[in-house]
Amino acid sequence: MSRPVSRVLTLLELLQAGGVRSVAELAERLGVAERTVRRYVDHLVDLDVPVESVRGRYGGYRLAPGHRMPPLMLTDDEALAVLLGLVAGRRTGITAAAGTAGETAAAKVRRVLPERLRHRLDAVLDSLTFTSAPAGAAESTAAAAPEAAVLLPVADAVRHHRPLAIRYTGRSGERTVYPYGLVAHAGRWYVTGRDLSAGADRTFRLDRIHGARVLPGTFAPPPGPGPAERVLTALATAPYRHEVTVRVRGTAEEIRARLPGSVAVVAAADGEGDGEGEGEGWCRVEIRAERLDWLPGLLASLDRPFVVERPDELRGLVADLANRLMDAARGTPPPRD
Repeated sequence: MSRPVSRVLTLLELLQAGGVRSVAELAERLGVAERTVRRYVDHLVDLDVPVESVRGRYGGYRLAPGHRMPPLMLTDDEALAVLLGLVAGRRTGITAAAGTAGETAAAKVRRVLPERLRHRLDAVLDSLTFTSAPAGAAESTAAAAPEAAVLLPVADAVRHHRPLAIRYTGRSGERTVYPYGLVAHAGRWYVTGRDLSAGADRTFRLDRIHGARVLPGTFAPPPGPGPAERVLTALATAPYRHEVTVRVRGTAEEIRARLPGSVAVVAAADGEGDGEGEGEGWCRVEIRAERLDWLPGLLASLDRPFVVERPDELRGLVADLANRLMDAARGTPPPRD
């Protein structure tokens, strides 16, 4: 959206807040000259928006009392925020009590959007995948919303299986990617696909992409895991300071219900069955972490027998936790510092 049009819409929003706004106040809020404010007011009047001029010491502009404004006047970013909020609310169950209200609200928003923008937002909604953290598994990640100028072309490339050129923070030059999917996970957005520059599958955070454009041509997405599973696996296997391997008794399904897919990779231990049956099989759990101090509590919360294979430092931390728990059970006071 061009800057003058965006500022005219901002002026309308300021007037919709009610009351009389002086020309000086409006000029300061919009970052323009007072003469430009008057020109923007003329634009609104040309659109049949009844802006009244109030004379006197406390004069300025206001909207005519009782006037019903058009239902929606949204910028691209605002429309995207509204639709994604409705979709995320339904996905997470926040708006479940409202029945079909979320769906009907989204439909109303779409109907009043320009066709160009409606198709681009449809690409986002059709290509977006959400991950679900298992119950009881807390993952705290600071939210990092992508810019619409990045999200829209990425979604378009995902939806139509087109190559994508991106500029990534910390890397020079453009990278060409075959994007397989767009995933929202723990407050962050990711695109997963084939990085042709590296010749390998990669996962990129959208808030670290500062330029994206769709390239000519098409590609065929490969078979295999879905986008959400690819992102979770990439997060769980990313390089960290410590590589932890633990054998846990139980089925893979039971263990995965307690450990987030972005934290641990669970597989049947060699020679211990498939880990999916009813027997007392063992699974191998691989975790990569910057710190080890939180892992003993996590392993204890599984409430299952486990054996630490590596690193040796983790065994000592588990023993320390066991001793503290035994002291607490006996009522032994902790040692003074």
